[in-house]
Amino acid sequence: MAPPRINIAILISGRGSNMKALIEACRAPDFPARIAVVISSHPEAPGLEIARAAGIAVESVDQKKFSDRAGFEASLQESLARYPVDYICLAGFMRLLSARFVDAWPERIINIHPSLLPAYKGLDTHARVLADGVRETGCTVHFVTAEMDGGPVILQKKVPVLPGDTPETLAARVLAQEHIAYPEALRLIMRGQPAVCA
Repeated sequence: MAPPRINIAILISGRGSNMKALIEACRAPDFPARIAVVISSHPEAPGLEIARAAGIAVESVDQKKFSDRAGFEASLQESLARYPVDYICLAGFMRLLSARFVDAWPERIINIHPSLLPAYKGLDTHARVLADGVRETGCTVHFVTAEMDGGPVILQKKVPVLPGDTPETLAARVLAQEHIAYPEALRLIMRGQPAVCA
């Protein structure tokens, strides 16, 4: 008999390449999660078509229609409430969530960030890594807290910085590891075994 699966909602804002990696992972019969819905903050996000093509329910909560974060997050909560959601996975979701929203989902919102947190929080991580001349970077899957790119680490993958790297070449190698790390992190959560660095 197949093991029980948790239901996840994936929040995106763009192409959703990490979302696509999770879709692929969820096709395995032994994977501990299924995707209940994909929600985008942009109705034209390319990732919505990928999710539709995979037979996954999709919704958009257009951030441009709201004058404040509270209104946007209230609408987002309404969308989530229509589905059986156990965990929320942020996959290129370009919105900071308020403490009120995060507190409604304690240790049930997960994010992936393209650096070895706590180093290089925020944007433009690869350019900053190269400017500092560090030899190693990577990606981090972590639980979301009200602190930007804070919260307990679930899993990290290391990526060497190579001579001649540009932000684009480095980003591509880190992204390849992100696609491995996110599904692996969900497996660890379900086993109760977070905090791995590889």
